[in-house]
Amino acid sequence: MSIIDVGCRLNYLVRSPAVFLLNLSAAQNVHQIVNAESLDVSPTQSVEECAVGPLGNRIVRLNAPPGELAINYHATVELHADSVDSNNLCETSYEQLPADVLAYLNPSRYCESDKLYRFAFEEFGQLLPGYSRVTAICNWTFKQLTYTPGSTGPTTTACDVLLQRTGVCRDYAHVAISLCRAMGIPARYVSGYAVNLQPPDFHGFFEAYLDKRWFLFDATRLAPVGGFVRIGTGRDAADVAFATIRGDAQSTGIDVWAIDTNPDGGASGPDNVRTGVSSA
Repeated sequence: MSIIDVGCRLNYLVRSPAVFLLNLSAAQNVHQIVNAESLDVSPTQSVEECAVGPLGNRIVRLNAPPGELAINYHATVELHADSVDSNNLCETSYEQLPADVLAYLNPSRYCESDKLYRFAFEEFGQLLPGYSRVTAICNWTFKQLTYTPGSTGPTTTACDVLLQRTGVCRDYAHVAISLCRAMGIPARYVSGYAVNLQPPDFHGFFEAYLDKRWFLFDATRLAPVGGFVRIGTGRDAADVAFATIRGDAQSTGIDVWAIDTNPDGGASGPDNVRTGVSSA
């Protein structure tokens, strides 16, 4: 068990009345327990929290008048994980996949897995199925891409990234998800906070479905998986953007943190890979 202190400060200049949909709150599921949390908005605004989608992502909605806007979120999260033998984790055949998992084999906005079937099978089709094949996909993605902040934008897809061979965390996740889906392995995008991520920011990683469970993976190798705190889960980043704004507002500052309050517990160790059973 690890106790992680997470939070963010977001500042905006709102030029005209705007509606904010914020995906900042730590998820409540079998992987993690939110022991305490707070959300402060300045100037004071009424906020509405609602669950969106079948996975219960926690979205906060607020209506902001013109002027400066400051949003502060803080939470203390207790992480839990099962100990598993990754060598014995196999892939689940299509006919045995649960109905709610099948959607994560389909192409989505940023993950064009249908365009990558031939490439994926040529590259990974001869590998041993299971956890090791997903790991090989992560290793390939890490080696083939260069992490370059600002190199991609809101319209960049996995195929775009494969052509330019550069991207940021969400792009690494989209490429790995697409290759997994092309190989018949259900995969979905996860947004969250990450201990020891440099520079500190929101992080994008993914889950793959193996042996009737979901397991976390990260192709960027920028932070230990054992220190990941989930925020939202979806088909790709389009489902879990940390801020969606309807109106004229400009970001003027962002600060994100995730601190392991008990580093001796192992969550932030460089070789720690924490996996767990999904509640969905």
